[in-house]
Amino acid sequence: MTVTDPVTATDWAGLAASLAAPTGLLVGGEIRGAEATRKLLTPRDGTVLAEVAWAGEAEVDAAVAAARRAFDHGPWPRLHPRERGEILQRFAALVEEHRAEIALLVALEMGKPIRTAYEIELRALVRTLRYYGELADKEHGEVTPTTAGDLSIVTREPAGVVAAVVPWNFPLTLAGWKFAPALAAGCTVVLKTAEQSPLSMQRVAQLGLEAGLPAGVLNVVNGDGVVTGQALGRHRDVDILTFTGSTEVGRHFLRYSADSNLKRVYLELGGKSPNIILPDAPDLDAAADTAAWAIFFNSGEMCTAGSRLILHRDIAARVVDRIVATAADWAPGDPLDPTTAMGPLVDERSLARVLGQLDDGVAAGARVLTGGRRTRVDSGGPYLEPTVVTGLAADNVLLREELFAPVLSVVEVSSEEEAVAVAGDTPYGLAAAVWTADLGAAHRVARRLRAGTVWVNCYEEGDLSVPFGGVKLSGFGRDKSRHALAEYSDLKTTWIHYG
Repeated sequence: MTVTDPVTATDWAGLAASLAAPTGLLVGGEIRGAEATRKLLTPRDGTVLAEVAWAGEAEVDAAVAAARRAFDHGPWPRLHPRERGEILQRFAALVEEHRAEIALLVALEMGKPIRTAYEIELRALVRTLRYYGELADKEHGEVTPTTAGDLSIVTREPAGVVAAVVPWNFPLTLAGWKFAPALAAGCTVVLKTAEQSPLSMQRVAQLGLEAGLPAGVLNVVNGDGVVTGQALGRHRDVDILTFTGSTEVGRHFLRYSADSNLKRVYLELGGKSPNIILPDAPDLDAAADTAAWAIFFNSGEMCTAGSRLILHRDIAARVVDRIVATAADWAPGDPLDPTTAMGPLVDERSLARVLGQLDDGVAAGARVLTGGRRTRVDSGGPYLEPTVVTGLAADNVLLREELFAPVLSVVEVSSEEEAVAVAGDTPYGLAAAVWTADLGAAHRVARRLRAGTVWVNCYEEGDLSVPFGGVKLSGFGRDKSRHALAEYSDLKTTWIHYG
């Protein structure tokens, strides 16, 4: 039996021409406008994609008030957890039903290749909704030991109104990692989309209403970080704020919490992840191909991107030669073409920043082995060639700063000890990887790497059952797994004296 590939079988350009983009805000169960609007450009070709409602402080106040009413007086926190889970399961089914439409919105608003949007981004959101829908009624309280005549009960209760501020690089995956466990726990949510990617999440939230979310339980606002994000961070009716983005902005949210109501803040911030390949890696070609994927996938716009490749000298030339030779497989293309592996950067500002960092890095001694230039100029979009650089001093900007681009920095070392030292020479601690056939070396290196996730002989693997987050300047708190569910609840002790 022939199985039809839904990505290849769809006329994405034709669908885009007839697409009605969601341009409003979702507040209190209703789609509404705002006093201000913003023209949204698509990085595909730099043209105007839509003019969307742009929230200011008044719209943020309205969204938080709706979430507060829904939490304090609505049914959601008081539903049996099984009922909340059933609604999340219906939510997942509706997202699956509208998969093509939503994937197209993702591709248009932030440039993700349509196959990646359809097969990875949407799959991740559906699985997240299903996971927390299934987990919603699986968390239990405790009865602790007491003396005769006393009973102590520890219960988990919904924590309140959650503000979720999400980035554009995975606008639905990372949003789902936040709002799904918050909803499963019985909280209500105000989610701020990234400036570059408001459309897909607005459409998803509308499907949440269709699935049965009561009005005000999930509100979505678009706006600038310095206005909308700050208003959420300072709002005294927000009980928890969860943020994925830059370390600089994470610092602001901690200050906003201190200056307002001491709301709990969970931060998943930047990364400069080391990918170590030792001489006894079980398959050097697979390690090289995965190293290329780890930096070129999603145009390198990943907080976990394997942007620092640390190679033992004995195998460095072979690995680098293979990555450079296969870089052409990642040549940027039209995100609506199903054969495209890498799309544009998210906007012109990002491209200009990265090109400037490349200039600074080369001026400081870095050598570009391949790439490093703007490409597809006639398209009108901000496309960058897949890039590999070497010859980097320890303080080179390309080795120190998170570029958020398809730029791989290569460092050669002469021992396992030196590899660990180079890997740890970063203020970040989000993810890392080591390739070795020696089980002892795998354990030694993994334990010595300060990172929230360490992969051995793979990269970016895992599922929803494992927590995700970082240490050091990569933040704290965890997305995914039942650990995330716990972050959106409060522990209450009830002590009963009956003797």
